[in-house]
Amino acid sequence: MNNMDFDLLRNTLEIKLASIVSSPDKRSDIVIQQSPDALDQTQFAAERDLVVSLLNRDTEMSRRVQQALRRIDDGSYGVCLACEVRISVKRLQAVPWAELCLGCQSMADLNASGVITNHDQGVELGIG
Repeated sequence: MNNMDFDLLRNTLEIKLASIVSSPDKRSDIVIQQSPDALDQTQFAAERDLVVSLLNRDTEMSRRVQQALRRIDDGSYGVCLACEVRISVKRLQAVPWAELCLGCQSMADLNASGVITNHDQGVELGIG
């Protein structure tokens, strides 16, 4: 990967981080509202849960983008954090904050979805 690629990816990451930081503050939407109607209470709770999920997503994305920028600075950007193999340029162009190569990401996704892997015993399907 040449310097122009790194500059373009750095710029993409900085723009993504700026958009997260400049997005409207959703924390005020977490306020617990009281209502005598049980249906309204349920709707308020669902809306709060949605806002909390959005805040968590933005926080996680901000963390990943900041870590990618640090990896660019320290020279470890583009190397899988799990297996230390180079992450493909196409993957980095699609997901500039990628921490894992496609193979390790697939394994992480399978593990997160409840598919338990054990290289000695094959692959066991199950719900986690």
